[in-house]
Amino acid sequence: MIERFYLKEYLSFKESELNLETGLVVFTGPSGSGKSILMESILASVGGATCDAALCESSVTWDIDAESSGIENDDINVFRHIKKEKSRYFVNNQSLSKKAITTLASPYLRHLSLKDFSDFENENLLSILDARIALKSKNIVTLKHSYIEAFHEYLSVQKELQKIEEEERKIVELKEFAAFEIQKIDAINPSEGEDAELMQIKKELSRKEKVLESLSSAMEIFNYEHLVSSALDSIEVESGFFDDAMNELQAYFDSATERFSALDDVDIEEVLNRIEEISTLKRRYGSVSEALSYREQKRLELQKYENIEMEKSELQSRYEKLQTEVERLSLELHHLRSKEISSFENALNEYLQALYLRDATLKLTTEEYMESGCNRISIEFNGTALNKISTGEFNRLRLAILALKSEFMSKNGGVLMLDEIDANLSGEESMSVAKVLKKLSKHFQIFVISHQPQLTSMGDQHFLVYKDGTISKTKELNFDERVLEIARIISGKNISEEAKRFAQELLEANR
Repeated sequence: MIERFYLKEYLSFKESELNLETGLVVFTGPSGSGKSILMESILASVGGATCDAALCESSVTWDIDAESSGIENDDINVFRHIKKEKSRYFVNNQSLSKKAITTLASPYLRHLSLKDFSDFENENLLSILDARIALKSKNIVTLKHSYIEAFHEYLSVQKELQKIEEEERKIVELKEFAAFEIQKIDAINPSEGEDAELMQIKKELSRKEKVLESLSSAMEIFNYEHLVSSALDSIEVESGFFDDAMNELQAYFDSATERFSALDDVDIEEVLNRIEEISTLKRRYGSVSEALSYREQKRLELQKYENIEMEKSELQSRYEKLQTEVERLSLELHHLRSKEISSFENALNEYLQALYLRDATLKLTTEEYMESGCNRISIEFNGTALNKISTGEFNRLRLAILALKSEFMSKNGGVLMLDEIDANLSGEESMSVAKVLKKLSKHFQIFVISHQPQLTSMGDQHFLVYKDGTISKTKELNFDERVLEIARIISGKNISEEAKRFAQELLEANR
């Protein structure tokens, strides 16, 4: 629910704060007092509308998925919209885009002002029908679970089979291409690290003569080794350190001479050609390692293509078994639904009659398999399609659907916002709408603007929106103040005693 709403500097409002309760929250007031502006700003605070308020803020009890949103969930989460040079949105002081904040709020708040057909979508209607069946047969819960598991596996196998059949059409070309790619890498047959070794050989070949010449000149130092040893003896210095150093130097020179002399048998042209071959692979695949990995991948693909017929045969058999299972389970669901659809239609029409509407017809048809089975429910309103009926009829029909769904709700459904749903209705029609909303308010926090005494009297909480000069203000009304406001709705500016009595009777009856 929304526990608190705060608005600052928006059109005729300077400042307004609402401490809100659960149930049916009614907003009334003279025309032009700012009721719709207030509703719009509540929506704007959670990204459901756009407004130019300096600040609109809603404190809510909704749970936020911290993992997906990156926002820490508090006992009370604060949604805020600020407009200075541009609109900015925050949740718990963390900045978000309007799209992100709307996504967070959408599971918890619905604005029923427009022709939103989501309540009439097949999945929603089937969920209500199945909930009704579950009261009589718990078997449907297990049945639906089994069907959904089988259906998802059926889709997965179907997708694999389609992929194989698509590959099969290209199998010759794919096999040729895989074999060609393998042969191309095999022709060069590189090994890990070979490119680095070849570059080292190339480097050493380029400086071979210079190094050997340098080593040859440096070898002259050993012709004078005995002289140094004699000099050290003459000055009575132990010559062991010098002997060790000369031995180590000799080893270095011998090793280098041997390594560079071994290059005599290396063909520089072969080395350069090999470097170019491996460079070609690296340009194509990125590295020798990636080329070898690609070759292994193509070998596995080639093996798969060669085994595709066996794989296809196994998949085809599995697909046929799953198809049979999906068909069997969906027919069981269809049988249960066919038995209940008439009762569902009667229950819906009871609400519609209470709302002073014509009867609706529900049709259960079969279609291709989907996650909910093979059924589709369509609604006709006295032979008229839903998109052709009036907005008033549409909204009352939607209320009937919501009421039916609420019969099976075990938790709070969030916030419903309605704009003047009882406008242009008779007293009896308004009272029928009020009774349905009162029922729904057990499961939803409902904000509604009303111009009728019947709906207003049903409210669990009543706010008056009025103007003090040119400034719009809000006030929560107590019982006596509600009597006066409902009397004003009944009789106009000049409140009569008769209107007061009727208003008091309405409120007393709905306490």
